[in-house]
Amino acid sequence: MSLDIFAERGIPLEKQEFDWRDLVRVPYSKLDDDAFTRVRVILMNGIESEALRFGHAAARMNKALQLQLARVRRVEQHQQTLVNWLNPPDQSALETTIGFEQVAIEVTASVAAHEPDPYMKQVYHFGMLEDFDHLYRYAALMDRIEGKDANALTQCYTDIRPGRPTAVEHRAPEDDLRECYDRKKASPITKLNALTIMAGEHQTHDYYMTVGPTFADPAARQLYAEIASIEEQHVTQYESIIDPYETWLEKWLLHEACEVYNYHSCYTQEDNPRIKEIWERFVEYELGHLHYVMDLFKTVEKRDPAEILPQTLPEPIAYQSHRRYVRDVLQAEVDLRANGTQIVGPREDSTASMAYRERMNRNGSPSQIVAAGYRWAPGTELTLQNGAKAPQQARP
Repeated sequence: MSLDIFAERGIPLEKQEFDWRDLVRVPYSKLDDDAFTRVRVILMNGIESEALRFGHAAARMNKALQLQLARVRRVEQHQQTLVNWLNPPDQSALETTIGFEQVAIEVTASVAAHEPDPYMKQVYHFGMLEDFDHLYRYAALMDRIEGKDANALTQCYTDIRPGRPTAVEHRAPEDDLRECYDRKKASPITKLNALTIMAGEHQTHDYYMTVGPTFADPAARQLYAEIASIEEQHVTQYESIIDPYETWLEKWLLHEACEVYNYHSCYTQEDNPRIKEIWERFVEYELGHLHYVMDLFKTVEKRDPAEILPQTLPEPIAYQSHRRYVRDVLQAEVDLRANGTQIVGPREDSTASMAYRERMNRNGSPSQIVAAGYRWAPGTELTLQNGAKAPQQARP
């Protein structure tokens, strides 16, 4: 179901209202709702967080736009509050972390599968295999300190197994930068994909930096510190693929289009009727923001938004299991490394990154320590490294 973003004007900004009761809704159920409801809530919190981050940065650089940015930002902040407060209070920080990594795997896999630019597709594959390993490491941590099976949260949609080992993901800064798309030639979906994944990864970094110090277990504290460092690398990677020569208003326009696109993707696939109503309402709000910025774009830059935006939204993000797709990428690309802006074979690994990695891991890697001996299997049974089942214990 395509959405004509030029014909649909949504709800005007001045009619977008909240009250305190409206902001705090009944949360989803961490076990009874579909896992993709949690995935959508986490991602949309990240999308709104990026909207606020961009809005403040733009205000600091554009005196003439400060009032307009403040008006839109106030609504965005309330939208983020409503979305983020859908997370249930009985969901631990570690359980939410499992949700974050499922977002990173399934949403990035969908984006990569529909990305028309082969270079961008490979960049998404590269980051996805690292997040795939993070899910495995956090699942091991959950087994260790909470005695829980992460699969109860991911609901069999996502494999829990090693990806590119976290210990080898540490790179020198020059090897985290990538080539950017050309703002005049890139397709609209390429721009929306880049903004979506950058927003999700930035939120993940900030979340790990917030909750990591709250754990008492030393292994947990170190694991969060290690993976937060990788997430910072991911933010560096994904923000570098966005053309820095877009104007501030061009970027604002794309941010609003990205929000419409993501809320619409959520709305078309949500099973929970209470949450679906929220996605539908925020599609209308974001269309209102988009047309507000379109008018500014015409007035200030004297340009037609049709230069930047597609008439209708691209195919929605697919909220479904990408197990086969991820397995194929894992098999073909797990050993790849980065050297400068290029993804290369292991023999071409960067000397700067190898030196940095050796220095960071000189006293061991928390991600290896926490997963030592851990092999996930259905029913939380341990299996041997080659995949064979461990001998069953004799019944007492």
